[in-house]
Amino acid sequence: MEADLGFLIGLFGHTLTFWWVIIPTIFLGLVVGAIPGFSAANTIIILLPLTLAMDVEVGLIFMVSLYCSSRMGAGIPAILVNIPGTAGAAATPLDGYPMTKQGRSQQALSMSFVASAFGGLLTTILAIIAMPVLAEVGYYMHSVEMIVVMLFGISLIASIAARDMLKGLIAGFLGLMIGSIGTDVVYATPRGTMGFLELYDGVPLIPALVGLFAVSEAFIIIEKKSIVTDEGREIMAAPSWAATFEGAAIAFRHWWHITWNSIIGLIIGVIPGAGASIASFVAYQQSRTYSKTPHLYGTGHPEGLIAPESANNGVTSGTLIPLLILGIPGGATAAIMLIVLQYHGVNFGPSLFFDQPELAYGVFTAMAITYLLMIFTILPLSRYMSRVTLVSTTYMAPMIIAFTLVGSFVSREYMFDMYLGLVFGVIGYIARRTNYHVAAILIGVILGPLLETYFLRALKKSEGDLMVLFSSSLGNILWLVLIASLLMPMVLGFRRRRAVANTQAGT
Repeated sequence: MEADLGFLIGLFGHTLTFWWVIIPTIFLGLVVGAIPGFSAANTIIILLPLTLAMDVEVGLIFMVSLYCSSRMGAGIPAILVNIPGTAGAAATPLDGYPMTKQGRSQQALSMSFVASAFGGLLTTILAIIAMPVLAEVGYYMHSVEMIVVMLFGISLIASIAARDMLKGLIAGFLGLMIGSIGTDVVYATPRGTMGFLELYDGVPLIPALVGLFAVSEAFIIIEKKSIVTDEGREIMAAPSWAATFEGAAIAFRHWWHITWNSIIGLIIGVIPGAGASIASFVAYQQSRTYSKTPHLYGTGHPEGLIAPESANNGVTSGTLIPLLILGIPGGATAAIMLIVLQYHGVNFGPSLFFDQPELAYGVFTAMAITYLLMIFTILPLSRYMSRVTLVSTTYMAPMIIAFTLVGSFVSREYMFDMYLGLVFGVIGYIARRTNYHVAAILIGVILGPLLETYFLRALKKSEGDLMVLFSSSLGNILWLVLIASLLMPMVLGFRRRRAVANTQAGT
C-alpha cells in the first residue's frame, strides 16, 4: 500500500498536466460552496451524466477539485454576511463575521483562504504518509467513542454560554429539542412532527442553517444602513492589497494552530458519518479551551477563524481514506464518488493500491495540487469579494432572503423547506433580539440527532446498560480528555486571576 517518493513525484507531475480541468473546477466549486443549500455532492449529482461520460481519471480529478474548492467557498458568505455555505462552515461566522463588521473582511477572507488551503494540503500529505494507520481509525471508533466526540462539539454550547449561562443553555437545549423532531430511531414513532410528513425524516439541516443565520441576519441588517460599522467603512474606504497580505501573514504566524486543527479534521474525517460540521465545532471548542486569550473568541479573533477553517478542510482527505481502503464512503460527496468510480469498474479495497496505484494515490495528488492552485487563484480575490459588504442593506437583505430560500429548496426540492427556512428565520431573529446565541441553537440541531442515534445504538448493543459508555479503553481516554477540556478554562482562568492579583499586590 505504500508508494515510494519517485512514484509520487512522477504522479504529481502527471496530475499537474490536468490543470485545465482543475482551475475551472476551482472557480465552479467556489461558487457552489458560497451558495447556501448547494454543495459538492448535489453539484456532482446534477453533473452526473458528464462525470460518467468522462475518462475515469479526468472524472476523478474533477470531483476531487470540486470537493476541495466548495469546502473553501462555504466560508466566504459565512465571513461576509454571516451565512455559512454548508454545515461545515457553521463555526466560521463566530469570529469571521465580527471581523467583517469591523471593516476587516478582506483580512478575514485571506486568513480563511490560507488556513483552508494549507490545512487541506497538510492533511493530504499526512494522509498519503499515514494512510495504513488512519484506515484503522474507523475500526476503533464505535458508538461509545462517537458519543464522546459529539459531546466535544456540544460542549461548545457551554463556551458560548460563558457570557450568559442561562441564555446559552436555553438556546442549546432548544436546539437539541428541535433536533429531536422526526421519527424515533428505534421504533419509528413520530415525535413533534405536528402532522407534517416532511418532518418525518427529522428537521432538514439546510433550512435550519439558512433560517437561523441568513434570514434572521437579513431581518437584522435591514434595520441598518450597512453591515459594516462606520469605523469599519472608514477602514475599507481606501482599498489596497495590504489587508490581503496582512491577513495571509497572520495566518502563517499561526501555522501551529493550522497544523493541529487540520489534524483534528483529518482524524474526524476518517470516521464514516462524522463530517466537517463535527470537525469544525470540535476544533473551535478545543482552540478556545487551550487559548491564552479565550475571552477574545467571538469578537473577531484570528484563532477563532483559523481553527474551524483548518479543520473543515482537513476533513476532505480523511473522508476519502475509508472509501478507497474499505469501500465505505466517509460522507455524501465520497458516496457519489463511489457510484461514479464503480460505474467505471473500479474495485475498492487494499487491492486498488496494488492494481491501480496511479488511481488510488492520484486522488490525493489531485487534492494537493488543487489546494496549491487555490492559493494563487483565490487569495487575490479577497480584495474584491470584501467589497460586497459595502452594498446597501436596502438591496442586500432582499437578495440574501431570496437566494438562501432557493438554497433551502434545492436539497430536497420541497416548498415546505422554504417555509421552514422562514420559520427558523423568525426564531433566529427573536433569538438575536433577546441576546440568545443562534450558534448554540444550530449546534443542538446538528449534533443532537447524531448523539441520540449513537447513544441508542450503544444501549441496544448493551441491552440497556448505561455502563457501556465506560466500557471502552479508547472511550475512557476520550472521556478524560473531554473532562480536562471542560475544566481547563476554569483552571487557566483561576491562574490568570491569581497572576493579576499577585502583580497588583506587588505594585
